[in-house]
Amino acid sequence: MKNKLFIAGDSTAAQKSGEVKPETGWGEKFSYFLTSEIEVRNYAQNGRSTESFITEKRLDQIAKEIGPGDFLLIQFGHNDQKIDLPIGTIPYGDYQENLVRFIEVARAKNAYPLLLTSVTRRDNLPDGQLNPETLGDYPEAMIALGEKLAVPVIDVYRLTQDYYQRLGKEETKKLHLHLAAGQHPNYPAGVADNTHFNDFGAHQIARIIAAAIREAEHPLSEYVR
Repeated sequence: MKNKLFIAGDSTAAQKSGEVKPETGWGEKFSYFLTSEIEVRNYAQNGRSTESFITEKRLDQIAKEIGPGDFLLIQFGHNDQKIDLPIGTIPYGDYQENLVRFIEVARAKNAYPLLLTSVTRRDNLPDGQLNPETLGDYPEAMIALGEKLAVPVIDVYRLTQDYYQRLGKEETKKLHLHLAAGQHPNYPAGVADNTHFNDFGAHQIARIIAAAIREAEHPLSEYVR
């Protein structure tokens, strides 16, 4: 029986339906970088925070399916920032408390939890530079929790910030859902989305995450091609 890799996260990782394509989540592309000996189960969903993922019992479903030797990738932050809504959380408060629940689900089943800080937004300041604070304190709160609980953390936020800075403002547009009016039937009026990825962008982000896991020599790395 194959080991399983579960992804718990938000729209940046989620599997997209046909009516929103070419929007693509990095989780859709992750299996490209893995061997056939592991099965990916992507539970990431648009608009979810740690809070709403738990209250909607999506974590409960993972708990029913995950087993010894499996992996749980945990990436939240974008929607946790929406503190004016019920789904919002405080970085060094209920955000960390909720992350503990994800970690406990994995550990209770002798699976491996792996924390991933959020991917950056394509959020450029007036001078054209990438906004280094676009995810607030959430990445650092996750890193601090990982250190406290001895849970490995892949700092995807820093990796993607560095990647975007190398590419520059115009080149990073090619990673995201940017379409002119009439260019795609799903977006007749066009779209300029600096959070969600197109097919190419999702592939690049998945590649960055897979490479970081391999470099970290995490147990999951034996499945990374």
